Amino acid sequence: MTTPQSDLDKRKQISVRGIAQVENVANVKKTFNRHLHYTLVKDRNVSTPRDYYFALANTVRDHLTSRWIRTQQHYYEKDPKRVYYLSLEYYMGRSLTNTMINLGIQSACDEALYQLGLDIEELEALEEDAGLGNGGLGRLAACFLDSMATLGMAAYGYGIRYEYGIFAQKIKNGEQVEEPDDWLRFGNPWEKARPEYMIPVNFYGRVEDTPQGKKWVDTQIVFAMPYDNPIPGYKNNVVNTMRLWSAKSTNSFDLKFFNDGDYIQAVLDRNFAENISRVLYPNDNFFEGKELRLKQEYFMVAATLQDIIRRFKASKFGSKDAIRTSFDTFPDKVAIQLNDTHPSLAIPELMRILVDIEGLTWARAWEICVKTCAYTNHTVLPEALERWPVSMLEHILPRHLQIIYEINHHHLQEVAKRYPGDMDRIRNMSLVEEHGEKRINMAHLCIVGSHAVNGVAAIHSEIIKRDIFKNFHDMFPERFQNKTNGITPRRWLLLCNPTLADAVAEKIGEDWVVHLDQLTKLKPLVNDSGFIRTIQVAKQENKMRLAKQLEQDYGVKVNPSSMFDIQVKRIHEYKRQLLNCMHIITLYNRIKANPSGTFVPRTVMIGGKAAPGYHTAKQIIRLICAVARVVNNDPIVGDRLKVIYLENYRVTLAEQIIPAADLSEQISTAGTEASGTGNMKFMLNGALTIGTLDGANIEMMEEMGRDNIFIFGMTVEEVEELKCRGYNAREYYDRLPELRQCIDQIDSGFFSPNNPDQFKDLVNILMYHDRFFLFADYESYIKCQDEVAKLYQKPNEWAKKALLNIASSGKFSSDRTISEYGRQIWGVEPSWEKLPAPHEPRETEESSK
Repeated sequence: MTTPQSDLDKRKQISVRGIAQVENVANVKKTFNRHLHYTLVKDRNVSTPRDYYFALANTVRDHLTSRWIRTQQHYYEKDPKRVYYLSLEYYMGRSLTNTMINLGIQSACDEALYQLGLDIEELEALEEDAGLGNGGLGRLAACFLDSMATLGMAAYGYGIRYEYGIFAQKIKNGEQVEEPDDWLRFGNPWEKARPEYMIPVNFYGRVEDTPQGKKWVDTQIVFAMPYDNPIPGYKNNVVNTMRLWSAKSTNSFDLKFFNDGDYIQAVLDRNFAENISRVLYPNDNFFEGKELRLKQEYFMVAATLQDIIRRFKASKFGSKDAIRTSFDTFPDKVAIQLNDTHPSLAIPELMRILVDIEGLTWARAWEICVKTCAYTNHTVLPEALERWPVSMLEHILPRHLQIIYEINHHHLQEVAKRYPGDMDRIRNMSLVEEHGEKRINMAHLCIVGSHAVNGVAAIHSEIIKRDIFKNFHDMFPERFQNKTNGITPRRWLLLCNPTLADAVAEKIGEDWVVHLDQLTKLKPLVNDSGFIRTIQVAKQENKMRLAKQLEQDYGVKVNPSSMFDIQVKRIHEYKRQLLNCMHIITLYNRIKANPSGTFVPRTVMIGGKAAPGYHTAKQIIRLICAVARVVNNDPIVGDRLKVIYLENYRVTLAEQIIPAADLSEQISTAGTEASGTGNMKFMLNGALTIGTLDGANIEMMEEMGRDNIFIFGMTVEEVEELKCRGYNAREYYDRLPELRQCIDQIDSGFFSPNNPDQFKDLVNILMYHDRFFLFADYESYIKCQDEVAKLYQKPNEWAKKALLNIASSGKFSSDRTISEYGRQIWGVEPSWEKLPAPHEPRETEESSK
C-alpha cells in the first residue's frame, strides 16, 4: 500500500460531502484499527491491501448496523404499508463509497486513512462489483432501492444471490471472451446471512384433490437462505433491506442412493438443487425458455411471498406469533411491484397460498391479489416477452399451471361478456397461446393480475397502450400508467463526479442531492462566464483522468482535447452500435481522402457486453475492434480520430467514463428503446446527446429544449410508415456514395485482411434483413454528427448547452420516479424526515411529531 501524496487535489475534501470533524476522524481510526487487528490476529501477521479494504468496509458497516436495526424497529412499531420490489436483477456495483456518502462519513473516513498513511481510492478500487444484473433493468432496480430509502419508504428489494454475476468480458484478438464473475471469492462484507429465516420452496410433484381442496404433494424441496444487504438512504438514518435468496439443498440425503452405495450421486444431487442460484442468465431483451431460468423465477417469488406473508402476520418487532389472522387488510399493508415479467409467477403463487393454504375463496383471493400486485413493462421487442411452454410448467409447477388456467377461464369470461362474439379478441387476450407449442404469455398474466401496469417513458407507455397491449388497454384503461425512469443523483453525480458536484453546491446549495429539480436554479448562470469556465475545467479534469487510464489500459494515447464521443450499453442490433461504427468509417474515409483538411479531433469509445449466444452482437464487437485497429494505426489519421472498445463495461467503469463524456450516443431505432437511463446519466454530467426521438430522449428534449440536443432520424410514425410500404436497403446504398463505400469496405475485408469474408454476414443483415433500418437513418445521422463537430469548435457555446443539460436534469431523478410510484401505484407517501441517529434517544422521534 503506497503512502498518498500530500497535495489536497488528490484527496476528496469536497464541501457537499461534509467536513471531517476531528472526533469523527478519531472514531473512524479507532474502529478501523480494531477491525484490522482482529483480521491479523485471526489470519496472519502481515497485512495486505485487501485486509485494509475489509477493515474499512467493516468500519463503515458498523455505522450502518445500528441505523439498520433502528429502522426495522421503527417499521415494526409504526406498521406502515410496506413496498416489496421483486426483481431478478440488481446491478449494484460497489457499495463502499456510496455507503460512506449516504451516511455522511466519507470525509471522516478519507481523513482518517490519510492520517494512517493509506489511500482511500486504492482501497475503494479493491471492491468487487456486485454485477447481479445485465444492464438497464438491473441498474434501475438499484437506483430505485436507493431512492426508496432516501424517501423514507418501508421498502424491501427481493432477488437472487447469484454466486456468479454477469460474466467478465475480455477482448482477445478483437473478440469477446466470457470469463466467470466470481465476485464472492473474497467474501462480501456488506451482506448478513439470515439462516433463521430459511424457507422451503417446492418443485415438481403432483396435485391431489382432497375434501379440503387442491393439495400439491410429492414435491422436491429446495431451501432458500436469505442474505440481507443494507440499503442506506441519504443522510436520513434510514437503512432499508435488500434480501437476496441463495438455494440450499435439504440436509437429508436420498437414502436410496446410500442403500445402493452411491454416496457420490447423493452429494451431486445436493449441488443440483443449489445450481438454482449459481449464475445470472446473461441475456438482455431476449427470452430464453430454459428450465433452470423458470426455476430461478419461481424460487425467488416463492421464498419472497412466504417472507412477505410471515412479516404481514407478525407485524410487531420481535414477534414470531401471528398477530393478524385475516387477509382483509393485506392490500392496505403490502404493495408488490413486479420488475418486468420475470417475477410474474408471484401472481399464481399468491393465489395458491391464499386459496390452498389460507383457505380463502377464489373470488376474495383474486381481489386481494389484483389490489396488491403491480407490473412494470420494460420492453417492446417481441423476442423479449416471456412465453413459457405449458409442458414445462406442468412438469415443474403443476399446481401453478392449474391456477393460471383458472385465472384465464375467469378472465376470458369477462372478455366475452364485454365483447360478445369477438373471437379474435378473446384469442388475442388469452393467457394461453394455442398456435404452435402451447405457451403461457406471462405479460398477459401480469396485466390481468395487477391493478397497475406501467411503461418506463412517455412514448413507451403510449406504444404499449396503442399497440402491444391495445386490447388490454381497451378493457382496463384505468390500469395503464407511465412512470418515466430515473437515476439516483447520489451515485451518478455526487459519487462519480465530485468536482462538478462541488461546483453545483457552491452555487445553489446542497438540497439538489435529494431534490434534483433544484438544478433549474443553474439556468440563469448560462451567461455567467466564470461558472461556465468552472464547468469546462471540471469536464477537462475528468477527460484528462480518463485519457491517462485509457493509455494505461489499452496502450492508446488519446488527445484529452478531442471530443470524447461515447456509446456504452448492452450490444444489441436495436441499439445500433453498427450505425456508430459506420460513422467512424465515414470519418476515416474523409480524413484519408483529404489528409490536409481540418477535422475536429474525436475519440470514439464504445463499450458493452454481448449475450454469449448472440452471434450478431459478437460480430458487431469484432467489427468495431477491427475498425479501431485500422484507424488507430494509420499515421495519416494521427490523433484526429481514435477508436477504443471499452472492455468489461460495468457500473464502476461507467462511473469513470460518464463524467468525461462530451457526446452521448442514444441512437436506437425510434420505438425500440423503452426508456434508457444511460442517457440521463450523461445529461446530468454535462454531456450533450445525439439521439433519435425514442425512449426518454423525447422527454429530455422537452426539458432542455430542442436547441440543446442533437436529434436525427425517423420518428416512430415514420418508422411504421416505412414498415408498411416496405424497406429496401439497396435504395439507400445506391443513392449515398459514403454509405456505399463504407459497406463495400466491410464486405470486401478492408478491415479484416486476414479473413476477407469475416463480416459478410453483417453486410447481409444490413442489406436484406435489417429490422432496425440503419441505412434509412444513416444520412440524417451523418449530417447531425457534422453539426456536432461544428458546435464543438465553439467551446463556450458547447459549455452553455452542457450547463442547460445539467440544469434540466431534475425530472430524471429516481426520487421523482419513486415518489410517483408511491403516490399513484403503491399508496405510500414519500417522506424527507430523518429518523433519530443511533446516539439520539428514540423519544426524539415521538416528540418531533
